[in-house]
Amino acid sequence: MDRLLELDKDLLVFLNSFHADWLDPVMFWLTKTIVWLPLYLFLLYLSIRHFKKQTWVVLVGIGLTILLADQITSGLMKPFFERLRPSRDPSLEGLIHLVNGYKGGKYGFASGHAANTFGTATFFFLVFRSIHPWIKWIFVWAALMTYTRIYLGVHYPGDILVGGIIGCSVGWIGYKTFSLILRKLNTPIAD
Repeated sequence: MDRLLELDKDLLVFLNSFHADWLDPVMFWLTKTIVWLPLYLFLLYLSIRHFKKQTWVVLVGIGLTILLADQITSGLMKPFFERLRPSRDPSLEGLIHLVNGYKGGKYGFASGHAANTFGTATFFFLVFRSIHPWIKWIFVWAALMTYTRIYLGVHYPGDILVGGIIGCSVGWIGYKTFSLILRKLNTPIAD
């Protein structure tokens, strides 16, 4: 396990080294949830357009996805594992690039950003994949959003990987819940 943690540190130092002064404000901006509000509004628009009065079922599914992603990572894992974020790890001081002095919270395993973004991407991919084949590109957003966390030095790649796996898993659970409710209501998933 110690060797795995060292590899995670080495990979972080390597990936974090690809920074540029002009890119710092861009990455700092892209990591903020509010920046992606137009995307969330677009997903809401698609939901209303396709599910009309049953849009509440989409909201239940995505709500469950985000609730599970957040509670598993921030409510359970971070306090249980107590793994310091790289930005707060004294052994990495001076080795990683931080932006605007941003360090994030104390613990980082597993990444809540990764769980939430990959959960959201998985849920909406599953909901709209047969209606809008281009929805697969939502995973590019999830990857970009989570890469910003490594760029900013606030998450190890392992934090992101595990958070992403949790996100995909809870996105699937949210989708299955959404599908079950629609079946009970005799509403087709795609029109």
